[in-house]
Amino acid sequence: MSTDTPGASLRAALARQTQDAHLLAATCPSRAVLSHLTSRWAVLVLVLLLSGTRRFSELRREVGGVSEKMLAQTLEALAGDGFVLRQAYLVIPPKVEYSLTPLGREAAERLAVLVDWIEDNYPRIEQARADLATAPAAQNAA
Repeated sequence: MSTDTPGASLRAALARQTQDAHLLAATCPSRAVLSHLTSRWAVLVLVLLLSGTRRFSELRREVGGVSEKMLAQTLEALAGDGFVLRQAYLVIPPKVEYSLTPLGREAAERLAVLVDWIEDNYPRIEQARADLATAPAAQNAA
């Protein structure tokens, strides 16, 4: 019967389109998730949380260079996307712990591979940078 309803096919196609993520589309809402997951601080926080639950102060100490504000924003975004679980305890002094959700663990495991690759290949990356820095000088001399 729904095939007889004018516009039913279009509405069904639009419904399917909104359910799927198309990161290359300029208006895809999943780009916000990509931004959250691949930010400098999020990658480091997620990889740290792979080894277990952490308090905010522990994360701040372990993630060198992150400000309190940026860490709070990063954790809020990751919790909002369902990657991090924020557990607040009603004690004095206040205690808040962060851990990975199953979805967060899945994402963090993939990011850890990238982090390992960067660390393993950093000398090659530095060499490529050095080669590029000296390339214009060599080209101008010729």
